[in-house]
Amino acid sequence: MTSRPPHTISVRVYYEDTDLAGVVYYANYLRFYERGRSEALRDLGIDQVAMKAAGLVFVVRSFALDYLVPARFDDLLEIRTGIGALRGASLEMTQEVLRDGETLNRATARIACMTVEGRPARLPADLRAALAPERG
Repeated sequence: MTSRPPHTISVRVYYEDTDLAGVVYYANYLRFYERGRSEALRDLGIDQVAMKAAGLVFVVRSFALDYLVPARFDDLLEIRTGIGALRGASLEMTQEVLRDGETLNRATARIACMTVEGRPARLPADLRAALAPERG
């Protein structure tokens, strides 16, 4: 098996994303990362609306973020998202924000599969297959 390349989206930094110093307010990276994860799942064919209709949702169980360099107003950022370890009822997603090839920060999200009632649920076979590394 080979690891699939990370999924990438572009995000422009708007004035509303910054603090008084003109740098991205730290909590706004969570929104950028959420967009990256949502688009990565969509591109893998995972329909989260259909999942919810079937009684399952993904929730962030834990999130670790390492800030290295600030992003600033009007920067064009690249959000990269990779699929890490798959477990019975969760998966790990690795992410990073880059500007012109320079890594600004890195994050790891542990995503749990839950029922809409809030109980842990095993990843169904079709989701596990979509998330699994590509075969080489």
